[in-house]
Amino acid sequence: MSDSNRLHLLLLLAEGSRSVRELTELSGMSQTLVSHHLTPLREQGLVTVTPRGRSNVYALCCEALAGPVRLLATLAALTPEGADACCADRSA
Repeated sequence: MSDSNRLHLLLLLAEGSRSVRELTELSGMSQTLVSHHLTPLREQGLVTVTPRGRSNVYALCCEALAGPVRLLATLAALTPEGADACCADRSA
């Protein structure tokens, strides 16, 4: 979670389950970069994946993680620097 791109994906997933395509659109990262960052999150058990049709839907592992991640986002958004670091659109 020390990587800002991974934190950004966790913040998006704290809002609800999303496909790679949705994460790509919301984060501004390329599909390759989103997939690259989801892999270690999945390997560490922080993110789960469920196949749905021709795509995969990602979600946080548990509500126990979602609450603290949402709190971090709220705290970060209180300052311009924090909002820029966690919540701004990103380019790949």
